[in-house]
Amino acid sequence: MNKYFFWIVAVISVPAFFGCVEDSEKSIHEIKSTTPQKIDFISIPREVPEQEVRTLSIGTVAPYFSLPGVDGYQYSLDNFDNSPVLVIIFTCNHCPTSQAYEDRIISLVKDYKDRNVQFVAISPNSVNALILEDLGYSDLGDSFEEMKVRALERKYNFPYLYDGDTQETTLKYGPTATPHAFIFNSDRKLRYHGRLDDTEKPGSTQANDLRSSIDAVLLGVDILEPVKETFGCPVKWSWQSRRAKQVNKDWEQMPISVNEIGRTEVARLFSNPSDRLVMINVWATWSGPSIIQYPAFIEMHRMYIGREFEFVSLSVDKLIHEEKVVNFLNDKKSSVRNYIYTGSDVSDLAKVVDLNWDGTLPYTIVLEPGGKIVYNKVGTINPLEVKKSIVDHPLIGRYYE
Repeated sequence: MNKYFFWIVAVISVPAFFGCVEDSEKSIHEIKSTTPQKIDFISIPREVPEQEVRTLSIGTVAPYFSLPGVDGYQYSLDNFDNSPVLVIIFTCNHCPTSQAYEDRIISLVKDYKDRNVQFVAISPNSVNALILEDLGYSDLGDSFEEMKVRALERKYNFPYLYDGDTQETTLKYGPTATPHAFIFNSDRKLRYHGRLDDTEKPGSTQANDLRSSIDAVLLGVDILEPVKETFGCPVKWSWQSRRAKQVNKDWEQMPISVNEIGRTEVARLFSNPSDRLVMINVWATWSGPSIIQYPAFIEMHRMYIGREFEFVSLSVDKLIHEEKVVNFLNDKKSSVRNYIYTGSDVSDLAKVVDLNWDGTLPYTIVLEPGGKIVYNKVGTINPLEVKKSIVDHPLIGRYYE
C-alpha cells in the first residue's frame, strides 16, 4: 500500500512542480545554482523577427538572463545575488565609443571591488546585421570568438557575456546604443540607466553619471537624474540583416579589372604619393600561401575603405597567364586596384619595392603617405596583426581632440 501511495504522490507532484516553474520566473531563479556553470558554448546566430524595442523603466525588476561568458562559464542573474549593486553594461568590440570606455569600465570595477559592486558586460549585437564596413575603427568584430580575443587582450576584470545569437536578453533590457549602463539595487530594481559619463575623450569628463549613481544606490538615496541619454553605436538587431545582405550583394556586383604595370610605375606605387594608408600585396596564382590568404585582404579593404585607407593587389604572374589572374580576382570579388607586373624577373622587382625583400611570395606591405613602412611581411600574414597595424595608425585609429 505504501508503495502505491508514494507513486501517486510522485505523479501529482511532478506536474505541479513544472506548472509552478512555468507560472513563476522566480521559481526558475530559485532552482538555479548561484555558481556559474562551466559550458562548451558554440555560437549559432539566429534570425529574430522585427519588433518594437523598449528600454526598461526605472523601478522595474531586472529581467532574468542566462548567457555564455568568454571565460567558458554560463552566467545568470542569480550568480550576482550577493552584490548590493549590480551594474549591467551593454557594450561590444567594434564600436569606437565602446572602445573609448574600456579603460574606464576596468577602473570602475577596481574602484568598487571592496564595496562588492558587481559589473557585467553584455555584447548585444547580431553578427548577421554587422557588415565589414561597420568595422572601420576596429580590428575585431562582435562574434563570440572575437569577444574572447578582446577580453584577453584588454585583461577584462568583469564577466563579458554574449547575447548575439538570440538577443533575448537585449530585447528585455532595451539598450539603445553601446555602451548603455543599467544600475540595479539590492532588490534588483532599476535605479539608473543611460550613459557612463558625458564624453568619449578619456580624462575630460565633467559628469560621472555612472559613478555618482552607483554611490547614490549604495547610500540608499535618490538619484537626481535616473535616466541619461546614451550615445554610441546603435544596437545591431538581427532583423537588420537585410541591410548586410544588400551591401554584400552590391559589393559582389562591383566591376573587376586588371591593369598592367611596369617597373617605374611600381616604384611610384610603393612611394605612396597618396594622402592615405596603402596596403599592397604582391602575389601569384602559383603561390599556395598567396591564394589561401587573399580573402583576408579583401576583408580588410572593406573594413577600412571608409577611412584613409586602400588595398592594392599586385600579381607577378607572367602576362600569358593574365586570364588566370582575372578569373581568380573575379572569384575573390577583388574590386580594388588590381595590377599585373609586366616584367619577368621578380627579384628585379624586389629592388624597387624593398631592399630587404628577396622576392619570396607572398609579400605584404603597409605604407604611410610618402612611402614609410608601417608593416611588412614575407610569407603568410597574421590578419589580426595586420589589422592592428592599420587601426592603430593615426590616419585610421580613434584619436580625440
